[in-house]
Amino acid sequence: MSNFFTGLVNLRRGPWEMLATILIGLGVFMLMQPFVLWAYTYSFITTLVGTVMFIIVSHFKD
Repeated sequence: MSNFFTGLVNLRRGPWEMLATILIGLGVFMLMQPFVLWAYTYSFITTLVGTVMFIIVSHFKD
């Protein structure tokens, strides 16, 4: 776990891509659930932030 946080601090691609992928997955989950309206409301922006974040961090060094 400390390697993950070290990678985040050092701007390594792997941990940041994992975080962006989790955000995208969370946004899709929020979009598909039928019970909580606020989660559905913020699902698009969550997915969008994760996608833009993934595009940006794909240019980080390995």
